[in-house]
Amino acid sequence: MSAHEVDVVVIGLGPGGEQVASQLAGAGLRVLGVERRLVGGECPYYGCIPTKMMVRAAEVVAEARRVPELAGTATVLPDWSAVAERIRREATDNWDDTVAVRRLTDAGAAFLRGTGKITGPGRVEVVDEDNQTHQVTATKAIVLNPGTEPLVPPIPGLAGTPFWTNREAVRTEFVPDTLVVLGGGAIGLEFAQLFARFGAEVSIIEPQDHLAAVEEPEAAALLAEIFADEGITVHTGAGAAAVTHQNNEFQLELTNGTTVTAAHLLVATGRRTDLEALGLGNLGLDTTARTIPTDDRLKVTDGVWAVGDVVGHGAFTHMSMYQADIVIREILGRPGPAAQYHAIPRVTFTNPELGSVGLTEKQAREQGRDIRTGLTKLEQSSRGFVHKVGNRGLIKVILDTSQNTLIGATAMGPAGGEILGALAMAVHAQIPLETLQQFIGAYPTFHRAISEAIKDLG
Repeated sequence: MSAHEVDVVVIGLGPGGEQVASQLAGAGLRVLGVERRLVGGECPYYGCIPTKMMVRAAEVVAEARRVPELAGTATVLPDWSAVAERIRREATDNWDDTVAVRRLTDAGAAFLRGTGKITGPGRVEVVDEDNQTHQVTATKAIVLNPGTEPLVPPIPGLAGTPFWTNREAVRTEFVPDTLVVLGGGAIGLEFAQLFARFGAEVSIIEPQDHLAAVEEPEAAALLAEIFADEGITVHTGAGAAAVTHQNNEFQLELTNGTTVTAAHLLVATGRRTDLEALGLGNLGLDTTARTIPTDDRLKVTDGVWAVGDVVGHGAFTHMSMYQADIVIREILGRPGPAAQYHAIPRVTFTNPELGSVGLTEKQAREQGRDIRTGLTKLEQSSRGFVHKVGNRGLIKVILDTSQNTLIGATAMGPAGGEILGALAMAVHAQIPLETLQQFIGAYPTFHRAISEAIKDLG
C-alpha cells in the first residue's frame, strides 16, 4: 500500500474530467487523475467520434444511391472494411489511449490507472491495474466524472448471450446480415440506420409509443416514415419479454405476442453509473440514485464536485465540458456564472439529423406554461425544393407567451444539428419574439425556414 497527498483527485477522465485535471494542473495544482478504462471516456472510443464516422459513411452511401434522381447513374458497392479501418486508425488508435495519457501528463497531472473510491472527506482509495492499493489525500478537492456504462435490462434469457452494446457495435469488422436493435433512442436509431444502409436487415423494438420518445412527436413520426422507406422494421409500444439464443440466432418474444429473430442483437436501452462503487455512501449520499445531486456550481458536498453524465443534465460531451469549466473556476476561486440548463442542445445523428434545444411542447405543458407553437416543413422551403431527394425535415418552435421568448425548438433535416445552432442561441439568450420576427435568413438556405416557423406562431 502506498500513500499520496495531492491538491485534487479527479476520478474518471472523460472529456470533463480530463479537462478539469489538465487545466488545474496547468494552473499549478498537484493533480492526480484516476481512470480504470480509457482516458478520454466513451466519446472518442465508443461514442461521439467513431459513431459519427460510421454515420458519415452511411450518409455517403445513401447519397450516392440518390444520384439517379438528380444526376444520372451510379453503382454503389458499400465496403464496411473501409469504415472499420478508419475507426481503428483515425478515431481510436485501435482503442489505445497512450496519446491521451501523454496529453494529460504533459499538462502536469499525475495519472493512475485504476478504480477510485471515496473513503471519507478528502480521502480516496485507488486499486490499480496490478491490484495494488493507494491511499490518496486530496487537500482541496475531489472531482467525480465516472461516466456511464451500457444499461442492460434484466430481460429473461438475455444474460450470457452474445448481444452487442454500443461498444461491440463500434468495434465490429462486419455488417450483420440481420440485426434487432433493442431501444429506439439516439444510440439505437443511429446504429439501426447506418447498418441498414450498409445492407443489414434491421428491426427496432421500442416500448414507448414512438421512436425518439424524448423528442417532438412530429419529428418522431417523420423519422418513422423515413425508416420505413429505407426498409427498417419498427415495433413500437412493445418491449422484449424474453430472449433466447440458439443456433447463432436471437429470438425475442415481445410483450404484444410478436416474435422477432435476427443473427445479432444490439442492446441500446440506456446508460448507468454505479454510485456505490464510487463510495458516495461514505459521504452520506444515496447510492441507489440514478444521478449525483449537485448545486448550480456542481458541488456535491464540501470539497467534492461532479461533472458529466452522472449529474443528470444530459449525457453529452458538450455538457461535461461546460460543467468542467465551472468546476475549474470554483476550485481556483475565480468568478463566473453558475450553471444554466434552460438551453441544452442535443442532436441525434440520423439522416435527417434531429436536433433539439430546451423544452419540448409536452414538457412545457407539463410545467403549466402558457405556450404557442410554430411549425414548418423543410421540404416546402426554397432550399428544400433545390435539394429535392432527401429534403424532408421540419422546424418547430415553442414560445412562452408570458416571456415572449422561445423556450424550446426542434430542427430536423439535412444538417439539422447545424440549423439548430441559431435556435439554440435564441433560447439561450432569451431573444424577444419581436427581434426574432426581424431575423433575415440568407436565401436559399435551410435555416431561412426558421422565419417560417416563427410566423406560424401567429
